[in-house]
Amino acid sequence: MSAPAGQDYPQDLVAIFHASFHPTQGNVVDWSLKASDDISLDYLEFSALPSGLHLVEQDVVYFTNNGHHGVCIFRRRKTTEEGHRGFRLTSLGILLAKSRRPRPWRHVASLKQLTTMLYSLVEPSGKLQLTGSDWDLAENYFDERKVRDADLGGAGDWSSWSQEFDLMKATSDLLNAPTIHLPHMLRILGPSSLTLFKHVLGRRRILIYTLPPVEAACILCQAAADMCYEAQVTADGSQLKGRNKDPTLVLGMVTLTDLDRLHAESQTGRGWIACTTDAIFLEKPSYYDLIIDLTTSTPSKYTRPTFYSSKPITPQQSNPKVPTHRLSTIRFAWSDVTLWNEIERILDLNADHSSHHACCSPSSIDSPTKSKFVSTWTDAWRVYEDVCIVCAGLWMGSWRGNSTQSYSSANGPENWGAIHLEGDDDLTVEGSYIRNVGMGIEGGPRATPSGGIGNTVSPRTHHPQLSSSSRSIRSGKRRSRQASQEEPPQQGNDDGQLLTMMTLLQVFRAHISFQLSVLESFMPKGISNLGYETDHTLYLTPKDILAFELGPLSGFDAKYLEWLVEEYASGTKVVIKRSWRDFFGAIFGYS
Repeated sequence: MSAPAGQDYPQDLVAIFHASFHPTQGNVVDWSLKASDDISLDYLEFSALPSGLHLVEQDVVYFTNNGHHGVCIFRRRKTTEEGHRGFRLTSLGILLAKSRRPRPWRHVASLKQLTTMLYSLVEPSGKLQLTGSDWDLAENYFDERKVRDADLGGAGDWSSWSQEFDLMKATSDLLNAPTIHLPHMLRILGPSSLTLFKHVLGRRRILIYTLPPVEAACILCQAAADMCYEAQVTADGSQLKGRNKDPTLVLGMVTLTDLDRLHAESQTGRGWIACTTDAIFLEKPSYYDLIIDLTTSTPSKYTRPTFYSSKPITPQQSNPKVPTHRLSTIRFAWSDVTLWNEIERILDLNADHSSHHACCSPSSIDSPTKSKFVSTWTDAWRVYEDVCIVCAGLWMGSWRGNSTQSYSSANGPENWGAIHLEGDDDLTVEGSYIRNVGMGIEGGPRATPSGGIGNTVSPRTHHPQLSSSSRSIRSGKRRSRQASQEEPPQQGNDDGQLLTMMTLLQVFRAHISFQLSVLESFMPKGISNLGYETDHTLYLTPKDILAFELGPLSGFDAKYLEWLVEEYASGTKVVIKRSWRDFFGAIFGYS
């Protein structure tokens, strides 16, 4: 396979391999090439063939192995061979060299093409096992892309999002980049996506549980990490420096063979985000801090994925087998509403066209007018419903639980992961069809923005006690919001996606910088630079928490503040003073 004229392949591969399911041996790596002998392929076959993948025809799986990021193309091929139950399960994958920003998605299109060509060579003859010279195409593919220079020819560099997407547009990799699907991910998760955002910034352990196909969950892992990527790898004007120099680790697909690795990665404090198809992880909450259950999201009725936080419990000494952690449903906080409104207005840049895209709507649509009306009503109802649930939880002391999931697909893909509540909750009339490739979240709307956002963004509450640096951050945030409201020039489809995604990344970065500047203003002079070595107690009142634009009565926001201090002012302990006078002042605005 030779490179098209004017296009250079990234030379960052350290291994290529083929994994398959053997009826007696299980998952095995039956062919591989490595750039050096010190590259380990141990347990790679389990990442390439996760449990449940036999239910789908094809899939794309992202994973990591011994620090190397990789991707593989899965195919389920029909066979009459004895012991295979009618199908041979195979995956062709690659491993990338370690770098600042590995980009396995740059190889997905060519790897799919290579997989199709390899299997087409042997299937006409009736044999499905590749041998000898059958691997020549794969060997040539690896030779073109294997590592030659220590700097990978710039393939692993990263300086800014502008440089990142200029590179992808120049190499036709834009639609394969997970970050481009960030707007679609936010639409699906709704305001709860800000709960995910806080866990990523706080360097928590995040797991996504999904049913096959898994490409959507793998994309979600990378897109979620990218919300905080720039803030975690670049320095801003704040003196508070992150304890970790590397971004949140994206592990991709993990299986039960990775339990020891998850435990080891948890000790670093870097934080990680992964996905799995093994339901037993739902019974092991001690291995993660947040788990997102994608199986509660269904294309036939509008239901969101369910978020669970892992909370420690006091074990009974008389019974050491009692679990040490339990799962508790978690939703967004009151303080997230303002930021979510800002994000939602940016998403409206291409919302008018998203309902006509194949990934967001059923094949039959009555009329554009009806779709626009339904979309507007649904968006309003989503926030109203979530706010009502928060209110009910505050007064009743419990959150609404989801019904038992139905994993049957016997009556068609519309029943995939469906849940059933009392009454009809199909608020979209026609159904909110949010899944496309493998019923996943990937393939966000590709639309041309025809105008700016019609609604005016309300100014954020001003806190006079903020430092001058935080006021400058606020000014930058207001400028970014004003820019998002201006009518953009006529864009192509790809440019429309890019504009929305870049604006969202800018908003997240501005919000992070703002909160860090507020934290810095509360730190005594000299502590910000010595925070890693000096023990210090930071006392905050509900009024101080408002300065961060967080909820003074929210236990989750208080925990989020502890995470920020742990990462950016290590050695500092946070104590929140809550008295009846503080509660009264926080609610009614008295000082």
